[in-house]
Amino acid sequence: MDISNPRRILAVSLADSTQHLTRVIKDLTGSHPEQTSTSLAGSSHNLSLKTPYYTAEVPIWLDLVASPAEWAASFLSSEAKEVLEVLGGVMIVFSLPLKSQEDETKAARELIQNVGKVVKDGLGGWSWDGVGLCLGVGEIDDVDEWEDCCAEWGLEFVQVRNQSVPGRNEFGEKTGIPRALEALESNDWSQASGGDLGSDFGDFETELGIKKDADAEGKSEDGPDLDPESLDFGFDRDDFAGLKQAIWNAGQGNDEDFLNGEPSTGTGKRDEDEDLNEDEIRKIERMMVKLQAVRDTSAGLPEDQRKRVAAKAVAEVMKEL
Repeated sequence: MDISNPRRILAVSLADSTQHLTRVIKDLTGSHPEQTSTSLAGSSHNLSLKTPYYTAEVPIWLDLVASPAEWAASFLSSEAKEVLEVLGGVMIVFSLPLKSQEDETKAARELIQNVGKVVKDGLGGWSWDGVGLCLGVGEIDDVDEWEDCCAEWGLEFVQVRNQSVPGRNEFGEKTGIPRALEALESNDWSQASGGDLGSDFGDFETELGIKKDADAEGKSEDGPDLDPESLDFGFDRDDFAGLKQAIWNAGQGNDEDFLNGEPSTGTGKRDEDEDLNEDEIRKIERMMVKLQAVRDTSAGLPEDQRKRVAAKAVAEVMKEL
């Protein structure tokens, strides 16, 4: 399927990080962005995406920010509503400062927090059917604080190193620019219609048997109750056991069958009583933390919207396996 009029990506950097923004856009698209005048601010550069399911030329709007607070205020104004409505992705590019660089650390955090406010208040946060990335450029080894800072605003942190490094981490997940591309490719770039709530909730709800006219208590007539007030989002014990089993089997060569929604045909299935190694336990914990974060951040949403956020979170966890 060719998406003729895809949603846009907004790529934001501090005014003094032009070189990092240029480098990331070049690595993502394969070509350098062209300046409209003396600055990259206000220019656009296309990202060609091609998957087995769609092809799209996604415009990336480039912006350089001098004052993150003022920038956020302008994007949260009524005048910016039409701009936000066509966004399918937000990408922050910043330099990873050293521990001793306090001013740079403060500036980077301020940028993330203010862009995060736009994602949360202007786009809908977890209910937004889009992708939010923070690309930190640098060689520092301890990036836990940046992962936490980005996750607080519903954004995924991706480190982009200057030197050549392995394309996958200890969990077998893609890193750096390949991970950013993977996240962008997995997004839905088609323009939502006026009455569309966005994303792939429709297909996901159909698969679970959830009807649009569910009763006021939030339960479907035939399907399971996706109650986001519990960690399991209303899935019963067997459903959650299946999710954990899928995580365990993810490293056994069965990913393709699982992602296609079919039973695994591999022979690597574990015995239920077999102990997990440390890496597998950490991977399960990361999935659990993600579900927990969604539950916490969606607590203030209306019940109907919370259910859809919960469905999206579980679907995304499934896609990551």
